[in-house]
Amino acid sequence: MKIVLIQSDLYWEQPDKNRNHFERKINGIAHAADLIVLPEMFSTGFTMNAKAVAETMQGETVHWMQALAKQNKCAITGSLVIEENGQYYNRMLFVFPDGEMQQYDKRHLFSLAGENQFYTGGTQKVIVEYLDWKICLQICYDLRFPVFARNVENYDLLLYVANWPKVRINAWDALLKARAIENLSYVVAVNRVGLDANKYEHVGHSQVIDFLGNPVLDPQEKEGVFVVEIDKNTMLETRKKLDFLSDRDDFTITI
Repeated sequence: MKIVLIQSDLYWEQPDKNRNHFERKINGIAHAADLIVLPEMFSTGFTMNAKAVAETMQGETVHWMQALAKQNKCAITGSLVIEENGQYYNRMLFVFPDGEMQQYDKRHLFSLAGENQFYTGGTQKVIVEYLDWKICLQICYDLRFPVFARNVENYDLLLYVANWPKVRINAWDALLKARAIENLSYVVAVNRVGLDANKYEHVGHSQVIDFLGNPVLDPQEKEGVFVVEIDKNTMLETRKKLDFLSDRDDFTITI
């Protein structure tokens, strides 16, 4: 599967500017892709001003993602602020090439920034099936909770979108590698760059790691569009030789 990671600065709480910015980058991709990955809250930045910026599932950004997926004949994913039934969600959308969608609401809300005071947490782990790949959707702070990401579904790819700041970037790098190794899964992670309105600096470190913890794409620190290709068969062969997942513990997650 050919995956495009778009690491970018974000216009604070300006969806129109962010959509235009990302559309230019997507239109500049030279080769056909299977999946395009955008950062967490790509249309606004990681804001707690949910009421002011929230869109609905019939809003402009959702329709924009659907139109681009159809136009480019590929899937597109990233998270944005969604209002539904009077509640606000940090919602990751996975838009298929035909415009159909699956969604994942961020389970672990970042209480240090007050995210839990403004957003409603999700309750379901979401595995998307696309091009014979099983993809587990996760958002930023979820990375710190390995039980929720544990590969009990035999997924093939663990996908993170984030606004993870420079001050804790060493944890980002270490935890991504750990998730890949312990789950015998590819990990694709897309973070933002730049200074946000709260003066937090972001240095990206978007990256791709294979099922043994080896870099497929080294952590990137500049704004850019990065293309990688990952091979499922190689991963499955490794799982047969190193069948660590058969020894995983049984457990139940209570919400």
